[in-house]
Amino acid sequence: MADVSLNLLQVFYLVAKHGSFSAASRILNISYQSAANHIRRLEQIFAEPLVVSGRGTRSIMLTPRGRSLYRLLAPEFDIMLERLSEIVERQRPVLRIGLPAAVLLHLFPYAIPAFRARHPDVHLQMLERDTVLSDLLTDGSLDVAISERFFGDPAIVQRMIGTYHLSLVYPEDWTAPEDLNAIPGWAVDRPFVTYEPGQTLRNVSLDYLSLDGRVPEVIMSASSTACVKHLVVDGMGFSIIPEWSVDSSDCGVRTIRLTNLAAIKLYFCQPQFLSDNAYVKALFDVCATMLEQRMARL
Repeated sequence: MADVSLNLLQVFYLVAKHGSFSAASRILNISYQSAANHIRRLEQIFAEPLVVSGRGTRSIMLTPRGRSLYRLLAPEFDIMLERLSEIVERQRPVLRIGLPAAVLLHLFPYAIPAFRARHPDVHLQMLERDTVLSDLLTDGSLDVAISERFFGDPAIVQRMIGTYHLSLVYPEDWTAPEDLNAIPGWAVDRPFVTYEPGQTLRNVSLDYLSLDGRVPEVIMSASSTACVKHLVVDGMGFSIIPEWSVDSSDCGVRTIRLTNLAAIKLYFCQPQFLSDNAYVKALFDVCATMLEQRMARL
């Protein structure tokens, strides 16, 4: 016999207990047809009828096998469902969030206190990713993503929460570029430290630095902004990283804000079906406010 799911048994139990498909569908908030289909599926598994619909009425009668199954379930089924409900209610809600490491380290901490003030019981589960966020959202592995990428997937809702600029960072003992427009030429023969292949900011940086088909040599790559910046501090080369990831505490480097480079858009992404989720709505609100405040301070 095929596996009998709890869902199928629950529908049958309520149909048998209340005497109609419509009563079960109201209790479970499903359609009449859906309740009937569940019973048909259960009958296929048992290979015999369980329910007979009365002519000209929506009431039902149980077959002998249906009565036998109902008597088997009746003593314990209500108690079991009540216990399962108690277990589920005790579980902390979880919001699974995917985002680039730089956003997690330098921006997201400013949003967390505001979100927890609204929903202190929600567990935030972070996943540091950049290149596979769209896939993780569509396959159900993530509830939310923060990304510089626009996916163009109709199943994913993307709303811009703000923009930021990139900054050139280089060892303090290097000669500075003459001005912003001179940076691509200044960079051509210098060692370039950047993100791993496929990451958004690597692609943006290489496009910006391309000069007559020439680009600086990538000598090292890393997955996170913290690692890239550390390599620059150690004198390995220069890089282009988000403006909010460099501050006065970073010794040994100089920085230039690249206002001549288009601002990077930061998107809040979620599956379409979570558009009305209260936790997702709250997280969007605090992220948008956080980014606006953070950019204003910069």
